[in-house]
This record gives sequence, structure tokens and C-alpha cells, in this order.
Amino acid sequence: METARVLSIYHDSVVDGEGLRTVIFFAGCPHFCKGCHNPKSWNLRNGKEIEVQQIVEEALNPLTEITLSGGDPFYQAKAAANVARQLKAHGKNIWAYTGWTIEQLLKNKDPDQLELLKYVDVLVDGPFILAERDLTLSFRGSRNQRIIEMKSILE
Repeated sequence: METARVLSIYHDSVVDGEGLRTVIFFAGCPHFCKGCHNPKSWNLRNGKEIEVQQIVEEALNPLTEITLSGGDPFYQAKAAANVARQLKAHGKNIWAYTGWTIEQLLKNKDPDQLELLKYVDVLVDGPFILAERDLTLSFRGSRNQRIIEMKSILE
């Protein structure tokens, strides 16, 4: 059985994307952004090993959509793509947060990261930059981060 390292699964968030959302916080992040709101997420070992199917079952709440966060879900792209694929099959709208830019993800040509992108409806990209922190922004922490409708990118 495939597993992922997950810090937590949080239900009923209203700050991690539009509407009511279940947020899956994946462990591990290579970006180490100064001022990160969740630095314990950087270390992959801080997560708990959970079977992908178990993650999907816990996230399948009929009232919420899905957000993949972390850490960085693209750091565990293969497992995150499997989770996203199964949730998308249940009609879920999926947001994902990453410290990479969409341009970097596409240029990397990592097959697992590209697979994950196929299931993401909205990508919030770019590292958190403390000097560009802006508390007035919705769904992102710094002005450099973008909210990208993926259908416009992958068409």
C-alpha cells in the first residue's frame, strides 16, 4: 500500500481556499521560507505515515472541498497525486499550495509533479517572502504568491 507522510488533516477551513475545505497538510518542504507559519512542516520525519486510501477516506466529507498544503505537497508529489486523483474522482475541487512557481514545476518535468498538477483546480504558487507579507491578501501570505486557475495553464 502506498503511503504519505502527513502532519494533519484539518476539517472545515475557510482560509485555505474558497468555500469550506478539508486541508491535508503534507510533511516535508525544501523551501525553508523565512517567516513560515509552519516551520515544523519542513522536516519529513515530523509527519505520520498514513496509507493513501486512509487519507482519501478521511478527507471525503460531502460538505467540503480539498486543499493540499504542507509543508509542500509537491515534495511528496507521487502520493499527493494519488490522493488528488481519487478525490477528484469524487468530484472534489482541489487547491494546492507550493513554494515552487508554476514555471519551475513545468520546467522540472518531474512526472509525479506534472501528474499532481493535472488534478489541481487552483494552484497557489511561490515561496512565502517575509518582506512581501501582506495580511490583507486572501488565501496567500505574501504579494509574490499567485492564485492560478489551472485550466488556463494546462489547456
